[in-house]
Amino acid sequence: MNEQSDQHDHGALGDAEYTEFMELAAEEGFDLEEVEGAIEAAGHGPLPVLAVVGRPNVGKSTLVNRIIGRREAVVEDKPGVTRDRVTYEAEWSGRRFKVVDTGGWEQDVLGIDASVAAQAEYAIEAADAVVFVVDATVGATDTDEAVVKLLRRAGKPVVLAANKVDGPSGEADAATLWSLGLGEPFPVSALHGRGTGDLLDEVLKALPDAPAQTFGAAPGGPRRIALIGRPNVGKSSLLNKVAGEERVVVNELAGTTRDPVDELVELGGVSWKFVDTAGIRRRVHLQEGADYYASLRTAAAVEKAEVAVVLIDASESISVQDQRIITMAVEAGRAMVIAYNKWDTLDEERRYYLEREIETELGQISWAPRVNVSARTGRHMEKLVPAVETALAGWETRVPTGRLNAFLGELVSAHPHPIRGGKQPRILFGTQAGSKPPRFVLFASGFLEHGYRRFVERRLREEFGFEGTPIHISVRVREKRGRKK
Repeated sequence: MNEQSDQHDHGALGDAEYTEFMELAAEEGFDLEEVEGAIEAAGHGPLPVLAVVGRPNVGKSTLVNRIIGRREAVVEDKPGVTRDRVTYEAEWSGRRFKVVDTGGWEQDVLGIDASVAAQAEYAIEAADAVVFVVDATVGATDTDEAVVKLLRRAGKPVVLAANKVDGPSGEADAATLWSLGLGEPFPVSALHGRGTGDLLDEVLKALPDAPAQTFGAAPGGPRRIALIGRPNVGKSSLLNKVAGEERVVVNELAGTTRDPVDELVELGGVSWKFVDTAGIRRRVHLQEGADYYASLRTAAAVEKAEVAVVLIDASESISVQDQRIITMAVEAGRAMVIAYNKWDTLDEERRYYLEREIETELGQISWAPRVNVSARTGRHMEKLVPAVETALAGWETRVPTGRLNAFLGELVSAHPHPIRGGKQPRILFGTQAGSKPPRFVLFASGFLEHGYRRFVERRLREEFGFEGTPIHISVRVREKRGRKK
């Protein structure tokens, strides 16, 4: 066992802590390989990112659905179909990664070639590797050649998918794509699943085990803050106020910002890297092409950031768009601060109703630090950095396994799981397998209901803080064969 454990990542556990934990797992009758796998699965850092790019109608969304194993990306025969989400989580051969789907596009005034290139460029920026999808029945087009040039400039590993190869007769079509100079074309049928296993095996070779991205330019480098929020909420104004100068164009017209602008800003003697991102409109499929690319860029900025500052217009009701943007940051596992902008414009009545809205609409993220600011006047700007520092501290918090299990023992004794079907599942022990964000694995004697998991998360926060960070909790149930009294 020791020999094997030396070859595995112990997550956030030190060697002595790991050995003690595995002895505890053995005593409780768990399969040690499964326990080890659970710690590894939960203990990863940010997942590597795979971008799926290509011109319209080559089957990108169909391939994404095949990769993630479920129909989530919208697929239609006409080009221009977009959807709310562009990032999904996938797993192949026991390895997890994120997929950025660029299937949705809309031709804008730049023309189709420029649209495809812009979209590909935005997705590649956040990616560790790229799947370039080409229609083998059509062959390489001028647009495909333009994307190839972009891929070469980006220098990311590329896997070439020759799609719509439904049988052996189509493989000759796929072979002609060697001419693109990207190496071996992998013949696949995204629709029927043919060849996708070989493609994914190659993808795993291209993706790093741990993501290439490192937080900050170097150890001790500037921390990265993504400013996100819907259009015209004041992100550019906030960045200008924080920077103390006009660095970003500010316009009354919503959606002026198209590309994120990275700005190094010194505050309190510390350098921070702010990313000013374009706003996300209410429904992606109603966007103009450039706005769709803006949502891709926002997803890319969140993936590269450590903390997301979500700006909400306090003068308006909290909207579905606001909630969707918050969900994006939570799902990405980033530290988070909520900044209510335009606070100086509120009267007493609006403040009263805003507090009620925050309770009802944003109760699930009550753990996020809140600041009430005015990007226009600079009101309370000095509170932003302490809130960000608090969120980052929570994001990096690590609870020793011994202390966690003492807490879990007391919790289970005082508040046991409800009896269901004559059985009462019990949390036996747990560990924090990783941080950034905190990730816990709980080992239990039976299935834990969602409500009880939420209760455990709430009590974890009360006991250990974790202010400003989402918490991931996974539960592993002991198999009956190993059960002990």
